[in-house]
Amino acid sequence: MLSFIGTVIVGFVVGLIARAVKPGNDKMGLIMTIILGIAGSLIAGYVGRALGWYQPGQAAGWVASVIGAMVLLVVYGLVRRRS
Repeated sequence: MLSFIGTVIVGFVVGLIARAVKPGNDKMGLIMTIILGIAGSLIAGYVGRALGWYQPGQAAGWVASVIGAMVLLVVYGLVRRRS
């Protein structure tokens, strides 16, 4: 249970940092910010393992997680703009 709570807290912090660093108005609530941060971390870990930066089972770093979340924010903005 503590692992899940830790994941949610880290996801929230990563999502907040990504939203603060990326220019523009990204209106989303608390839950979407948490999901953004967690998904950004997962994407950063996957890409890092594919490029050989991380070993299997190793978590992505903070900077990579924020960059992954920012990429997701850009994709989210493009999708939202089309609809």
